[in-house]
This record gives sequence, structure tokens and C-alpha cells, in this order.
Amino acid sequence: MSGFEGNEDRPTQGVPDTDQEQDVVIRGIDGEGADGGEPSSFSTWILPISLFVVTCFTTLWAGAYQAYRGPARGPVDFLLASPEAIWQGIPFAVTLLGILTTHEFGHFALSKIHRVPASLPLFVPGLPHFIGTFGAIIRIRGPIVSRLALFDIGVAGPLAGFIVAVGTLIVGLDLSTVVEQAGTLGLHLGEPLLLKFLAWLVIGPIPPESDVVLHPIGFAAWFGLFVTSLNLIPIGQLDGGHVAYALLGKRQKTMALVVLPILLILGYVGWPGWFLWALMAGLWGVGHPPVMDPDTPLGRGRTMVGWIALAVFAVTFAPIPFSIHP
Repeated sequence: MSGFEGNEDRPTQGVPDTDQEQDVVIRGIDGEGADGGEPSSFSTWILPISLFVVTCFTTLWAGAYQAYRGPARGPVDFLLASPEAIWQGIPFAVTLLGILTTHEFGHFALSKIHRVPASLPLFVPGLPHFIGTFGAIIRIRGPIVSRLALFDIGVAGPLAGFIVAVGTLIVGLDLSTVVEQAGTLGLHLGEPLLLKFLAWLVIGPIPPESDVVLHPIGFAAWFGLFVTSLNLIPIGQLDGGHVAYALLGKRQKTMALVVLPILLILGYVGWPGWFLWALMAGLWGVGHPPVMDPDTPLGRGRTMVGWIALAVFAVTFAPIPFSIHP
């Protein structure tokens, strides 16, 4: 199949180098730990709202810079020379933040339902050279002791974000353009199975000598799929680790030990960012910590949702998510 590209026609400007790619790790996972005592007003309201406002600006800036068609002078010079053009980043920023916010509030809502104390989403602003954010997390301020709560909180985020990502990807593909490969330079995006299917459905058969240049909405939605796949890796305390442990119990560790060397191989032959994820898995622990009621049955409904989540991981996973084509 032909390649997919972000809305970027400069060879390298606005594209992260290898080290930066390793830093763009969107985390929709739970930062767990008991803080003790009531959280302050600063941590409850001021910090999350402030971070969200700053991230709105940085993603808007990144989206506008992607859409910029003038001389490649860098995002700072672009903003200083053409501050009125920043509104061109609205389609990208709204789409990306919509996916991330839906993901995090999926975790947050189920935390509240299960009476597990959790913070509002904490967004992490990023450099405007690429997408303008390093993602978002929620902080779980107490232990998740129930198998059912662990499953519900873990699976709600990625599935909620996935639904929004699919809807916006369909819109973005409809607005995207097909061009000859000879006219495309720069960042090429990985093609998970779901992207190939939706592209065939929305755009139709794409000639081998052509590429799809994604509309900013499509690029943000592609990143939403990437975020979903990262979080559903069944390792440790990633969302996928929560889901796999709730489904499989101690067998989750066996699954993680199979996935880990695959990430190392992919890091060697493809995207070096997989080395970072393998390292993070080692730091967090490959296996999932036990819960107090491991034998409580999930029930048929939750079990089906769990396997659906693992299927979502399979269709959104891109072995080489980024590559630079001269």
C-alpha cells in the first residue's frame, strides 16, 4: 500500500529527530500511588487547568506550523512573523486534545464510579516542532484493590479515546489528498491495519506510486490510534497491562515477556523509540502487581470487552510508526 504522511511537505523541518521521537511518548496510563491526606486546591484545580491551557496553546502552535506553507524558518520565527496564522492550527489541536481528553476522562469517570480517588487529567505541554504535547496522565491517589475496578478503569480510557480517534480519522481521510510519491518528502507514518482498511473504505484503492497526505484532522486522529496502541501494550501498569492482568491473572506476565523482546527487535530494525518503551517496561515491572480479589469473576460482558481491547491493540499497532523518506 502507498505511504501515509502528516500534513508536512518540508524534508526535515518540523520533524523530530530520533531522540525527540523517543520523547514523544503519549501516556494515557494511571500514575498510581497513595498521597495521603486531602489534595490541595492547587493540585486539584489550578495545576490541571493551567497545564491544559498551556497545552492548548502548544498544540495549536504545532498544528499551525504544520499547515504553514512559507519558508521553513522554525516554529519560533514562524510565530513571531505570522502570529495571526496560529488559528490555522485549530483543526489539529481540537482533534488531538479531544482524543486525549476523552481517553483520560474515561479513566477518571470509572475511577469515580469505583470510588477510587483520582486527579483531573494532567496534560504535558510539548515542543511545537511536532505535535505540541507529550500527552496526559491522571494520578490515582489510592490503591486499586478490586479486580473489577482495575479492569474498568484500565480499559475505559483507551476504548473511549479509540472511538473518537476512529470517527475523526474517517473525517480526516475524507479531507486528505492523494499525491504522487515523487512530490512527497519528509515524515512517513506507519500504517496499522485499521488505517489501511479505513483508507480503502473512504478514499478507495490507492495506486502503489501514490501517497496520502493526511489533513491535520487525519494526522491528529492517526496519532490517536498510535496513543491507543502504546497504552494497550500488555506490559506492567500500562492500560494494556491492567486489562491483560484482569483477564489472565498471572499469565499476563508471560504475555509481557513475549512482547518485550518483540519491542527490542522492532527498535533495532525499525523505530528506535521501542527501546524506550522496553526500558520503561523494565522500570515499571513487566508483571502487574496483584490485587486483593484476583479470583472475582469478570463476567461475560467484561471478558468480551477485554478481548475487544486486545483486538484494538492489534489493529492500531504500527511496527514502524515513523520513518524519514528523503
